[in-house]
Amino acid sequence: MNDAFHRKINYLRISVTDRCNLRCVYCMPEEGVELINHEEILSLEEIIRVINSAVMAGIRKIRFTGGEPLVRKGISSLIERVNDIPEIDDIALTTNGILLPIMAAELRKAGLRRVNISLDTLVPEKFRRITRGGRLSDAWLGVETALEAGFDPVKINTVVIRGFNEEEVYDFAELTTKMPLNVRFIELMPIGVSDLRDRKSFVSTTELIKILQNRHELVPEKVAGNGPAKSYRIPGAMGTIGFISPISNHFCADCNRLRLTAEGQLRPCLQSPQEIDLKTPLREGASPEQLADVIRFAISSKPEKHNMEQAGWAGNRRWMTQIGG
Repeated sequence: MNDAFHRKINYLRISVTDRCNLRCVYCMPEEGVELINHEEILSLEEIIRVINSAVMAGIRKIRFTGGEPLVRKGISSLIERVNDIPEIDDIALTTNGILLPIMAAELRKAGLRRVNISLDTLVPEKFRRITRGGRLSDAWLGVETALEAGFDPVKINTVVIRGFNEEEVYDFAELTTKMPLNVRFIELMPIGVSDLRDRKSFVSTTELIKILQNRHELVPEKVAGNGPAKSYRIPGAMGTIGFISPISNHFCADCNRLRLTAEGQLRPCLQSPQEIDLKTPLREGASPEQLADVIRFAISSKPEKHNMEQAGWAGNRRWMTQIGG
């Protein structure tokens, strides 16, 4: 289905939980967030009902997020059931990688083909700081396990923050010369906690490309996926380097997605506080077509673009971990 600005909306990001086994500084406040009561979270059966209705509204691609989606009990069986829906042609998952060593094989068997792993530093002490206690060795084992399990592509999502990790961009780029990884550098967005950060922490994609070109030739490359990354390859490298520029060169004109929060609220735009209640009709016995109509309404409600550059996260009551990214 097309929205009011003639964009084809075919991609639904589903947060299956607001729980997480890390506490990343730009994702939630230091004291954490108030967790949603279990009965308010959509059940796996309800998520399947939503997806079946979303298919009727033109959705063909699904990504599972959190919180950390791998802490949700039954995530593998959920993926298996979605994999059986013929209209769905792509299933992906974003994770911090911590639980992949024990879950990668069953996820792969269930039908998951590709994963994105959030990793902002290759320095153990920095990893401990930005995740508030996590161990880099655990996350890196998740990366290695994902490759061994045959996920393709395995993407690394790295949010670049001046004064924290901008000097590591060479190290991340070098990973692609040794391993078949798709490293994507993401501009820091003024979301939640990040909205309170000094704007001097922002590093633009243009600056990052100039930094990397001081050492490497970057050749444009096409990478499978539904995201807005502009990708390149260092000649001869096994993997690729991507850049996601939501602030300096926002991709709203090509946005193809909706987001579903863990408690059943549809967000037409990541930044906009507008949410459309899907859980109430879902639990009041709405038919598949009636649910599809709610999803169509959400699609028709998508704004033309975000206003993060000027407004930041103003008006939002949620942190990133509560939305699913």
